Amino acid sequence: MQKKSIQEIEEIYDLELNRIIKEIEKSKSKRVLLQFPDGIKSYATVIASEISEKTSAECLIWLGSCFGACDIPVNVSQIGVDLIIQFGHSAWSFRKEKRVEVV
Repeated sequence: MQKKSIQEIEEIYDLELNRIIKEIEKSKSKRVLLQFPDGIKSYATVIASEISEKTSAECLIWLGSCFGACDIPVNVSQIGVDLIIQFGHSAWSFRKEKRVEVV
């Protein structure tokens, strides 16, 4: 399998790299944990390299299973990361409360 460039990966996925880079810079994070769903893990090193090059942050890749935004890696505090970036999770959307009238 040929390695894809970051541009090729971004044609497939909306990685929001500009948003991630801004957040790393804003928070002055030096060590960032990247968490990917299985479908994107094959691109993890390319994505991590791009983020590291643009921010000078050290990027660690979590290779364990990832089942959603509430799935924080076990013992993450022991590896000393400043920020966790979770890829591939849908934003939570809340419905406005609707009144139901019983007649």
